[in-house]
Amino acid sequence: MEHLPIDIYIVFALGAITTLWLLYKATHYSKWVMIITLLWLALQAVISLSGFYTVTSGVPPRFALLLMPPVVFVIVLFFIKKSLRAIDSFDVKILTLLHVVRILVELVLYGLYLHKVIPQVMTFEGRNFDILCGLTAPLIWYFGYVKLMLSPKVLLAWNVICLLLLANIVVTAVLSAPLPFQQFAFDQPSVALFYFPFVWLPGFIVPTVFFAHLVTIRRLLQTKSN
Repeated sequence: MEHLPIDIYIVFALGAITTLWLLYKATHYSKWVMIITLLWLALQAVISLSGFYTVTSGVPPRFALLLMPPVVFVIVLFFIKKSLRAIDSFDVKILTLLHVVRILVELVLYGLYLHKVIPQVMTFEGRNFDILCGLTAPLIWYFGYVKLMLSPKVLLAWNVICLLLLANIVVTAVLSAPLPFQQFAFDQPSVALFYFPFVWLPGFIVPTVFFAHLVTIRRLLQTKSN
């Protein structure tokens, strides 16, 4: 990964910092959220720098230890009454704006593709349409939460569609990696996400975006039922 230009790292760092800051702000500057997140980021940095995730021959794949724990953690939060009280207080307006980081992510993915460390199928030139969520997020934020011109049904539909697009790229990324169940991109597999700092994409940014959608969808369903 030493051949990658510095601008890819800069854009990725900007995306990770923006994600962290907007999450922190949306949770009303929760110290626990910041502490847990920073500890997780530090842990994944150490693990990835050791080369742990570059070993892809095992079953289950080591990559699962990067993506699954935060996703499972997010889901479990929605089954605990105490955490639900906190979740229901989070600022969905900021969580909606958080999705702009998907623009930066897509630019990074495109740069990684040009340098042959992920396949084209993972970019907006392939099967990844996630950039549309990032591009429309400011419009949804402004017209939905500032001007109050969009109905809860429209906001709900946007979140569901973007959640499906997120699932699409996650599945594509997993099936494009040099793992035992690889299905795509055998000529140029996805290897960048096994290395620091790009492990933070599946290990932090993706789960945070997933969390933002779930919180917002829950709030919109509550509004719809009232």
